[in-house]
Order: sequence, then structure tokens, then C-alpha cells
Amino acid sequence: MKKTGKRIKFLKGEKLMYLLLLFIIIAIPVGKVCTQAILSESNIKVEKLRKEINKQQKYNESLNMKISELASLENVESIANELGLSYNNNNIRTVSE
Repeated sequence: MKKTGKRIKFLKGEKLMYLLLLFIIIAIPVGKVCTQAILSESNIKVEKLRKEINKQQKYNESLNMKISELASLENVESIANELGLSYNNNNIRTVSE
């Protein structure tokens, strides 16, 4: 007796369904890895921007303190005295809203 191997024949529609299922099985994990990589890259950029913002805020605070120092009455009086100016209360005008 001759033993013949039976070959399974798929219909055209079945082949398409199996290929589509195989594509989906491969595409979902690949897509998930890609989206995780993009999300990770975005998080790194956000952290860099936060650090840069904090650095700029500290710099702005130091500049505000420097402005306050330079605009203080004592500093203005000392610079005026160095330039030979005098304090005359009659020349002072106040502006109110």
C-alpha cells in the first residue's frame, strides 16, 4: 500500500484571513514598542524643558534681587552723594494713581 500524504487545501478567502491574522499578531506588539519609544522620547524632552524652566526662574529671581538692591534708597543716596548731589525734600514730588 502506498501512503499518500494528504495536503490541506485552503480557499482563497482562508489564505487571506490567515495572512491578515498573522499581520495583526505581528503589528500589534511592534506598534506598542514604537509608541512606547515615542512616549519615552517625549518624556525626556519634557524633563529637559522643566530643568531649563527651573534654571531660568532661578536666574530671573536673582535678577529681581539685584534690581531691588540697586533700586534701594540707600544705594540711590550713596550714588547721589558720590556724584555730589544733595537730598532736598522740597524737590520731591509724589505721583499717586
